[in-house]
Amino acid sequence: MQNPNVLLIVTDHWSAPLLGAAGHPIVHTPVLNTLCKNGVRFTNCYSEHPVCIPARRTLMTGTPAKFHGDRTFQPKRPMEKNLPTIAQTFRDAGYQAYGVGKTHTYPQRDRIGFDDILFDDEGRTLYGVSDDYEIYLGDRGYLGQQFGHGMSNNAYQTTSWHLPEEAHATNWATEAMQRFVRRRDPKRPSFWYLGYRHPHPPLVPPQRFLDYYKDTEIDKPFRGSWAEPSDEHPWMIQGVQSRNVYSDREIEWARRAFYALCTHIDQQIGALIGTIREEGILDNTVIMFTSDHGEMLGNHNMWAKQTFYEWSAGIPMILMGEKNCRRVGFNRTDDRLCALQDVMPTLLDLANIPIPETVKGKSMINESKREYLYGEFGEDAPSSRMIRTHSHKLIYYPIGNICQLFDIQEDPNEKNDLANDPSYASVLNELKYLLVNELYGTDEKWITHGELTGEPNRKYWPAPNRELGLTRGHQWPVPPINPKGGMDFFPEAPEGWDGSV
Repeated sequence: MQNPNVLLIVTDHWSAPLLGAAGHPIVHTPVLNTLCKNGVRFTNCYSEHPVCIPARRTLMTGTPAKFHGDRTFQPKRPMEKNLPTIAQTFRDAGYQAYGVGKTHTYPQRDRIGFDDILFDDEGRTLYGVSDDYEIYLGDRGYLGQQFGHGMSNNAYQTTSWHLPEEAHATNWATEAMQRFVRRRDPKRPSFWYLGYRHPHPPLVPPQRFLDYYKDTEIDKPFRGSWAEPSDEHPWMIQGVQSRNVYSDREIEWARRAFYALCTHIDQQIGALIGTIREEGILDNTVIMFTSDHGEMLGNHNMWAKQTFYEWSAGIPMILMGEKNCRRVGFNRTDDRLCALQDVMPTLLDLANIPIPETVKGKSMINESKREYLYGEFGEDAPSSRMIRTHSHKLIYYPIGNICQLFDIQEDPNEKNDLANDPSYASVLNELKYLLVNELYGTDEKWITHGELTGEPNRKYWPAPNRELGLTRGHQWPVPPINPKGGMDFFPEAPEGWDGSV
């Protein structure tokens, strides 16, 4: 049996509902919709650690944070040497393995098992490396200009892309992958990883994609009854809600630009699939599309990720098998609980490659299904935990010892918190029991005699965004290594100070 080629496409910040195939009324994704018709869309897929680096460690190793060691966002932590990556496992089976785009590894040139990677690290010169996308721009006369638009990588102001469209990071990544496809060794199967940096901010789509949505009424964020800003919220919710506050007009602009970035990626995926088809290998190629995590987009007065609400932790998961693959099927959905740790075993399974014993995820194309999924982000104050069953979700905030409970089947937008509803007491207790049995390490201080006790809540004192969300400037000459360049997700003022003098 000939081994198939495998293409894994991973975006950044793409929420599960943002697909036409998922019923979104506005975002335009015709190519991804067609992939769904040619395969299966998993409707309950999650990022078990919804922030970039921990999520990508899980994706690349098939293990959750308990095994790869990062549930916080540790940019200078290398991959665990005892965990074979998906790329290395494919190579060990005789595949050629090439990657393009965002990997978020450290050291930045660590190939984590690939034969080669052309990487886009969003201009993170603070580690002393110029990435391949920056080199590409310099070769074409745009040295240091990728952030000439002036938009931040972690804020939601927007403008159109300021350089020619072919110089956009989405186009560069697509063309680089197309070249890897064309330059492959035809005698060996290939594993390709394509990591698009968008729709993660900066929100800078080419103008023609903004124009596509210019006459479209953009949907507004939704808000649960529990989500009104309050000092009574868990410390972490206070922090998430305080760090990005925008006017109605700014919200409309941001959502329009975000949708435009999604449509841009969708179109470029079409161009890549076209190249694979022209090479005569499409029928023997497995394609998977997913994201490292989602994006709140203003829902519940929140932006970005790091929380376990559906738009932050819920991710798209589309799988197209080889032609006439009866293990995958076509034009169907699958409602099993799945997560990023399942990507590696699923693709290896389809390629008939033994799954390493270190992998903790499950293949999504066999009959073994999990009863619940555990998720974790952060340690100490900026922490939350999740238990998701087929029908309900528990979100736990240890600072404040506060639980939220949602009926996801009846209330997919999580507008009604049922944690204090007596009729759901048994459901709440069942999920809390599952959570207690998942906690480990420093989390155990939140348990007393088998019960969740957490820590006292406190008010979050927001500090202003002094660094504009780590906005970049002109990157030539290359900026110096900056030991203070790390991201502060929860900037807080000294306790009790509101900035007054």
